[in-house]
Amino acid sequence: MVVNKRSNGSGHPENDAEPLTSIELFTGAGGLAEGLHRAGYRHRLAVELYQRACESLRNNRAKDCPDLAAAAHAIPTTGAEWPLIEGKVQDVNFTLFEGKVDVLAGGVPCQPWSIAGKKQDIEEKIGGERNLWPEMFRVTHQVRPKVVIAENVVGLTRPSFKDYYDYILDGLRLPHEARKPDEDWRRHHQRLKKRLDDGDVPDGDRYVVRTAILNAADFGVPQIRRRLFIVAYRANLGIDGWKPPTPSHSKASLVNDLIEGGYWDRHGITPRDEFTATLTPTLPDDRQPWRTVRDALRFPNELVEPELNRKPSPGPEHHVGWPGARPYRGHQPSDLDWPSKTIKAGVHGVAGGELTVNDSLGRYRYLTVREVARLMTFPDDWTFDGTRGPQMRQLGNAVPVDLAKAIGDSVRVQLRPGQAPDDSAQVSGDGEL
Repeated sequence: MVVNKRSNGSGHPENDAEPLTSIELFTGAGGLAEGLHRAGYRHRLAVELYQRACESLRNNRAKDCPDLAAAAHAIPTTGAEWPLIEGKVQDVNFTLFEGKVDVLAGGVPCQPWSIAGKKQDIEEKIGGERNLWPEMFRVTHQVRPKVVIAENVVGLTRPSFKDYYDYILDGLRLPHEARKPDEDWRRHHQRLKKRLDDGDVPDGDRYVVRTAILNAADFGVPQIRRRLFIVAYRANLGIDGWKPPTPSHSKASLVNDLIEGGYWDRHGITPRDEFTATLTPTLPDDRQPWRTVRDALRFPNELVEPELNRKPSPGPEHHVGWPGARPYRGHQPSDLDWPSKTIKAGVHGVAGGELTVNDSLGRYRYLTVREVARLMTFPDDWTFDGTRGPQMRQLGNAVPVDLAKAIGDSVRVQLRPGQAPDDSAQVSGDGEL
């Protein structure tokens, strides 16, 4: 796939005189970046360390950035390739972008926060090199964006991490109050809290921080995926904090659709009475039904059931059946007629069956990479570098594209009140871009 053959995917005008611009940190395979792109943002720079993910980005929308100064001064056009730096965020000096970026975004690597441990283990995680929140503070300080968007696992909000979570929020509130050499994070936090209590920080030097835990299924993603979003607005914008997007889909609507039969009619199949008998009717709402695994595999065009022979099946790339899946206790598959379980990084997922399904032929099998990509709302022409393992790792670590677009739209509405988001840029659902 060649970048210049890809639709720009944005529902916003090509001749936008003042485009919203962004920098993407920890870009991965591009889920958050693509969602913001579809919401009308133009990326000045993307940074990613993992070589396979960088190749995926190059295969789709990105090109290597040979000149950081040129990237900082150019205003990218809507269809422009994203300038990409393959390497550590820690090794990039972003000062050339100061005052030139509307949004700084990133899914901060979540491994340190995925599972809480003993107190000494927690302190080790906070001090380890895999904790990259200090880099988010540093880049915010150097770039001075209008908005910061950070995504992470809900585990970051666990009581075990409360002190450091509070430090993260305060670090984003005062990113210019830099941590001193040899100063540990607790002492730094004490200084931050004192400055906040004093109330003497100029509006241009502080941020208004809001958080929300969102379920991707509520925004048209065919997957139960709860994630934490932290959004910080520079205080001198005069915006009283981020307003999270309003859900467009609901569990209640899906339950009623299953019980009343509309779902089965839409798919042209016999209702699963034993399944619907487990559901309790709920009060209707005006939202669309949650999208299910079956919805994802059949719309906008149906994926054929793959042969389990490690060979490509007809249809889009990466639709390769994989043999060897075996059910066992504690490893339940995703149900075809419900949103999938949370997709996690790994070849076959972790205990819980996140990457398995009982398919329409009655087989217990692994989902293909393309099927998982649909559950993450990547378009069918988005390709992933590597073998099955690296591809699944990229998908499990990504932000679903449709959820990212909803976040981007919510920020755009507040930054540009006169420009309503364009829902025609949705990746999945009833139509394809």
